[in-house]
Amino acid sequence: MPIGMDTQKLISSLFATTVLATFTLSAPALAEGVDAGTLIENTASATFEDGEGSKTVDSNTVTVRVDEMLDVTVTSQDSGPVAAAPGEAVLTYEVTNQGNGPEAFTLTANPAVAGNDFDTTITAIAVDTNGNGVYDDGVDEILTGPETTAELAADEALTVFVIVAVPGGVADDDTSDIELLAEAVTGTGAPGTSFAGAGVDGGDAIVGATGADGTATGSLLIGITTVDLTKAVSLVDPFGGTSAVPGTVATFTLTAEVIGDGSLDNLVITDGIPDDTTYVDGSLMFDGATLTDASGDDAGEASDAAGISVDIGTVNGGDTFEVTFDVTID
Repeated sequence: MPIGMDTQKLISSLFATTVLATFTLSAPALAEGVDAGTLIENTASATFEDGEGSKTVDSNTVTVRVDEMLDVTVTSQDSGPVAAAPGEAVLTYEVTNQGNGPEAFTLTANPAVAGNDFDTTITAIAVDTNGNGVYDDGVDEILTGPETTAELAADEALTVFVIVAVPGGVADDDTSDIELLAEAVTGTGAPGTSFAGAGVDGGDAIVGATGADGTATGSLLIGITTVDLTKAVSLVDPFGGTSAVPGTVATFTLTAEVIGDGSLDNLVITDGIPDDTTYVDGSLMFDGATLTDASGDDAGEASDAAGISVDIGTVNGGDTFEVTFDVTID
């Protein structure tokens, strides 16, 4: 049966119809960059022309809920090994939730690291309650076992302190490493491991590239260098004897001995002028050299009101220094 011109035009028009499908997709982003629980919705459309003109039809809407990614990093916040001696020492770490949803982390400190010259005892793990970055005893919250942080928002960082006890018997320059491990409470495992229904809004929780755990190492360096300061006095009375009577000149000798193999900074020796005595102007000496009494001229300064002060600065183990000054008994 012959096909009429009108019918043939209609068929040609239908065959020539241009179908356009439009998808509203955002640019690719890291999984951690999109909040867990976010709904990504997508609807396609097709336009065409038939004998009645231009028409548009929509597809059904597809909805994808972003699952929770479990990732964490731990870093040491100490610029280098923390100087320590027998007794308490504090190491500082930062735990960061690298995931895309709220997550709490269990913390474990390990003091028995291979290669340590000595091992410490873990006293406590605390969080920086007041946000000043410094451990404040009685202020910062001590975590109780199992030591677990509060939930951290995505990308939120928390400062954590590990308080340890350094044993006696350690020697100068001994070192000890302490590891801090943070593990996602939801779970850890190989990247891609899924915890069904354990994520935000009932979605899944997926282990990210870090395995949902992270470790950082802090170090202690023993420096038990100290100063042994002794004070002696010699007397010369007005009669050439050694009696303590009015007019007697008392010479005080302060000896500072640096004990240990390390170094110390900002060593300053000070002493007050005793009651019922008067400082003898110009009598201040350091290692046999006379110092001025005025401030700023050299390492020393002295007066009746302020006493004496000698700024020695950086010193090393084995050094010995001597400061002398005179007073007169009133």
